[in-house]
Amino acid sequence: MPLDETFFHYSVITFFILSPVTFISCRYITAPYGKHHRKGWGPTLPPSLAWFFMESPTLWFTLILYPLGQHYSNPKSILLISTFLLHYIHRTIIYPLRLRRKPTNGYPISVAGIAFGYNLFNSYLQTRGVSHYADYANDYCFWWRFCCGFVVFIIGMFVNVKSDMMLVRLKEEGSGVGYKIPFGGLFEYVSCANYFGEIVEWLGWSLMTGSSVGFGFFLYTCANLVPRARANHIWYLEKFGEDYPKERKIVIPFLY
Repeated sequence: MPLDETFFHYSVITFFILSPVTFISCRYITAPYGKHHRKGWGPTLPPSLAWFFMESPTLWFTLILYPLGQHYSNPKSILLISTFLLHYIHRTIIYPLRLRRKPTNGYPISVAGIAFGYNLFNSYLQTRGVSHYADYANDYCFWWRFCCGFVVFIIGMFVNVKSDMMLVRLKEEGSGVGYKIPFGGLFEYVSCANYFGEIVEWLGWSLMTGSSVGFGFFLYTCANLVPRARANHIWYLEKFGEDYPKERKIVIPFLY
C-alpha cells in the first residue's frame, strides 16, 4: 500500500476515534473564548485574527493539496471542493472581518493553535478524499446524492451565516463586551441557531461526498458543537434568568 494511502487510511480511523474523545472533553471542559472567556489559558489574540489564523489551513492547504489528486480536473471533484471552500471563504475571511468592528474578549492562542492543527488535519482528509481517493467512475448515484446534499448544505450555510451575523450585530449594537438575548430566525427555537446551521451544512457535505471521511467530518462537528451549545444554553439561563425564553431548545429545533 503506498505511503499516502496508508496515511490516509489511518487518518480516517483516527478521525472517528477523535469524535467521542472530543465529545467527552467538550462536555466537561468548555473552550475559553466568547461568552466563556476566562483567565488561565495563556496569552490571547484579537478574535478576528485568531479566527483567520486557525481557519486558514482550510484555504491555503486545500489549494496546495487539491492539484496533486488524480481527480483534480474531474467536474465532480471540482464541484465538491468548491462547496467546501465556499464555507471556509466565509469562515476564514468574511466572518473575521465582521468581528473587527467590535472589541471583544481575547481568544487564547493555545485554543487557536489546537484548532489550527485540527483544520490542517481535516483539510488533508477532505481534500484528498474528493481529489484522489473517491471512485467517481463507479459512483452511479453521485448526481442524485450531490444535488440532495447540496440543497441541505446551502440551507445549513444560510442558517449558519445569518445566525452568526445576528449575533455579531447584537454585539455591535451593545456596549463593551456585554451579551444580549438573540431573537429572530431559528433563535426563536434554539439557543445556538448558528451551530445548528453548521451541523446541517456538514450533514449535507456527508451526503454529497457519500464517503466515510465526509461522514466523519459530520460526526466530529456534532461532537464539538453539541456540548458547546449545551454550555451556551446553560450560560444564557444563568445570566438572563426569567427573561430567557424557557421554550427554547439547545441546538436541534423541537428535539434538543
